[in-house]
Amino acid sequence: MTTRSGTFAESSSIAVSDLTMRYGTTDVLMGVTFEVAKGEVVALLGPNGAGKSTTIEILEGVRRRSGGEARVLGADPESIDEHWRARVGMVMQSWRDHARWNPRDLLELLGCLYDPYAAASGRPRRATDELLDMVGLAHVARQKIRTLSGGQRRRLDIAIGVIGRPEVLFLDEPTAGLDPEGRRDVHELIHGIVDHDDTAVLLTTHDLDEAGKIADRILVLAGGHIVADGSADALAASLARDVQIRWTHGGRAHVHACAEATGFVRELLSGPNGADVKDLEVSRPTLEETYLALVASHHRGANAPLEQKVVVS
Repeated sequence: MTTRSGTFAESSSIAVSDLTMRYGTTDVLMGVTFEVAKGEVVALLGPNGAGKSTTIEILEGVRRRSGGEARVLGADPESIDEHWRARVGMVMQSWRDHARWNPRDLLELLGCLYDPYAAASGRPRRATDELLDMVGLAHVARQKIRTLSGGQRRRLDIAIGVIGRPEVLFLDEPTAGLDPEGRRDVHELIHGIVDHDDTAVLLTTHDLDEAGKIADRILVLAGGHIVADGSADALAASLARDVQIRWTHGGRAHVHACAEATGFVRELLSGPNGADVKDLEVSRPTLEETYLALVASHHRGANAPLEQKVVVS
C-alpha cells in the first residue's frame, strides 16, 4: 500500500499499489492497492475470474504483472533471489503430485533445501516430525503419496508451504477438498503459525465462513478493483440498513429493526418490562450476505470508484 506521499509503508510485509493485469484485450486487475502487515491474516474474496489467483501468483513471483508496483518483504517479486524464496511460503491450489514418494521422505528432502538459508533468516526450518504432527499426517508418514486421500494430500501441500517458517505465507484455497475436521485443523494451524512466527498471511477462499473465522481483514475483489476492505463485522456494519433485534416477553416473540441497536436494547431492558425480557438476540447480516451485496452492487454498476471503496477498521 502506498502512503499519502506515494511511498510504500516500511512496516508492510506485502504492499501493492495500482496493480494491473491484462490478458490480451481483457483487463483482470485494474488499479488494485492494498497491504498486509506483519502478523496479519488477510482474506481475498471475489467471484470466479475476479483475479484472486492472478494477484497471488504475481506476489509469489510466478507471473509478471502488466503494471503497478508490488513489494513482498521489501522486494519486487519480479526480481528476487533464492534467499527471498526461502522466506516465503506458498500453498497453491494444486501441487505437482510426487506419487512415488512418502510424506516423510519428501518433507525431509525439501526441508534440507532450506538449511543453507536458515542462518541468514534466523528462522530454522521445521523438523520433519514436527511438520507431520502439525498437519495430522504422522500416521501415514511412510505411505506412498499416491495412496493418500485428497484431504491428506492437501495437508501435505500445507506442510510443504510452511516447512521453512515463512515470513509471508500465500494460501490459495487452502482447505479445498478437506472435511470439516480438516478445515478446523488448518484454521488452528494458520493461527498457530501467525501467533508463533508473526507471519503475514494472504489467502483466497470461497468459504466465507472460513474467511470470517481466520482473517483479521477481508478484501473483496470485483471487476478488477478492491471494492471493500475491513473486518467481517465492520463490513457487515457498514452495509447494514437495519439491525434485527429479537426477544420474547410473556411467551410472545417480538422483532424490531433499527439502524442502531445499543440505544433500543438499553431502553428495552431498563423499561418496566425489562426484567421479563427473554431470549434477546441482536443480529447483523452475515458475511455471506455482506459479500453478495457488495458483488451485486458492483454488477449493477453502483459500486464506488476505487478511491471511494468501502474501507472500515
